[in-house]
Amino acid sequence: MEDYRWAILRGRMKPWQFQVFNLLFIVLYQNALLVLITLPAYVAWQHSAGLTGWDAAFAVLFVGFLVGETVADQQQWDFHRAKRAHRADGFLTAGLFRYSRHPNFFFEQAQWWAFYGLGAAAAVSAGAGLWGGALNGSIAGAALLTVLFIGSTIFTESISASKYPAYRDYQRTTSMLVPSPPRRRAPRH
Repeated sequence: MEDYRWAILRGRMKPWQFQVFNLLFIVLYQNALLVLITLPAYVAWQHSAGLTGWDAAFAVLFVGFLVGETVADQQQWDFHRAKRAHRADGFLTAGLFRYSRHPNFFFEQAQWWAFYGLGAAAAVSAGAGLWGGALNGSIAGAALLTVLFIGSTIFTESISASKYPAYRDYQRTTSMLVPSPPRRRAPRH
C-alpha cells in the first residue's frame, strides 16, 4: 500500500518534477541511505574485540527504541482502523501520541543512532580515538536519516494542519518528536 503522502506530493508537482524527485530521492537517496545506516556494523566488525558493556547498553537502547516504535505504530494502526470504521475521527492524541506528535518517527531515528553507537563504541574500545572512533564516517547514515525524517515530518505536519484546524493546538501543546509531558495551552485573551 502506497504512503498517502506520495499522492499529495505528486499533486503538488508537475509530472516531470515528480520523476526527477523519484530518481534523486526515492531511488538514489533512499537506497544510499540503506547502505549508510548499516555502516556502523562494518565499523564494529573492523574494530571488534569481543562484546563490551557499551555493546550491551546500545543493544538494550536499540531494543527499547524498537519496542517504542512498535507500540506507536500499533497505536496509530488501531486509530486508523477505528477511523475507517467511523469509531474515531481527526488525529491521534492518546497513548504515546499524547507525549509526541510523531513518537514512531522519534523511536525509529533513535534506533539508528543507537546502532551508530555500537560501531562508535567498538572503534573507541579499539583505541581509534575521537575522530576515528566516536565520530567516524558511519555517522552519515544516522545523520542523513534524521534529515530525511525532519523533511518528512514537516510535510506530514502541513497535511495534518490543513485537514484539521485543531491540529494547531496539538502542535502548541505537544512535542513534535522527542516524547515529553504535554504543555498547557496558553489562555486566550
